[in-house]
Amino acid sequence: MNIPLPSLPTPRTPRPSPASGIALIIVLIVIMVLGILAGGFAYSMKVETQLARNASHDVEMEWLGRSGIELAKYILATEMNEPGPFQGVDCLENRWAGGMGNSNSVLMEIPMDNFPMGRGSFGIKIIDLDRKFNINLADEVILRQALILVGVDAGELPTIVDSILDWRDKDDSPLPSGTESSTYKGYTPPYVAKNGPIDDLSELLLIRGVTPSMYWGAAGGGQAVQVLNRNPFGRGSGFDELVYAVGLADLFTTLSGRQINLNTASQTQLQIVPEIDEQIAADIVAERANLQGPGPFRNPMELTRIGLPPMIVQHVARYFTVRSLVFEVTVEARIDNDVRRYVGLLYRVNPRDIQLIGFHWK
Repeated sequence: MNIPLPSLPTPRTPRPSPASGIALIIVLIVIMVLGILAGGFAYSMKVETQLARNASHDVEMEWLGRSGIELAKYILATEMNEPGPFQGVDCLENRWAGGMGNSNSVLMEIPMDNFPMGRGSFGIKIIDLDRKFNINLADEVILRQALILVGVDAGELPTIVDSILDWRDKDDSPLPSGTESSTYKGYTPPYVAKNGPIDDLSELLLIRGVTPSMYWGAAGGGQAVQVLNRNPFGRGSGFDELVYAVGLADLFTTLSGRQINLNTASQTQLQIVPEIDEQIAADIVAERANLQGPGPFRNPMELTRIGLPPMIVQHVARYFTVRSLVFEVTVEARIDNDVRRYVGLLYRVNPRDIQLIGFHWK
């Protein structure tokens, strides 16, 4: 006889209470917040570490930069009167300019691109600013010639030339086609004419008629386009300006002597001088580079070597020199994977007096 077993009650799964669900959510939120805080802290520490690393390199980097300037001084001083084929001139064959220099010179043993020092190294590049004409010494003839070389329309020449002269002169009386403060005060924003020497070449962009494309030339990018809707003052937007192959920045500087260096100026820069056309400039460049012949010019009167009549040579020689006074030195300082570039301006009076007239990093 089978006796039925009593049935057992089915166990019930306990329902989670609302309080336990809230606690789980709070725990998840706390974990997420802690994760965010941890990530933020890690990122902050990475930034702080990098900043501390950069700060520790700042002093070393600056000294590397200044060491590069001192090396440039030594090279410029040594090469100025060093016996050799280029003695007495500054030319593109000089060691400071990256040329072959004098094969017997002590400078040949000095690396200019990777000079080791301490934990780092530096490289230097030297260019002379006397290959360009000093904008503060440019008269009406030079300014007009420069604008023609750039390719400025003949109808705009009087306005731009007179406006540049008005910007530099001490009075506030405009030249016949010039511009003074009374006009600039009507611009937005208004300003006044400098009535003094141009300290930074980019001041030309403030002068009536000078557009960014005239200033930068091909360095500003783009090719020549049709001029459309130019405003009366030549200060239109970048969409209505002609892009010129040569810019005023290629031809002028604010720091140089009264003449341009016949041995370092480019074929384009040489043409800023009246009577020097494209063919004559090309002949000058070819003649000074011919080391199988006389080589660099020893004085401007040697322009007769390229067949120029003595009368023309006497006329243009006053614009030229074979010595440079002002040099721009770019120093690339390196420590580990960090690189910083410094720029120094040197004024060379003589081998014993080379003055640092500017130093900054970029």
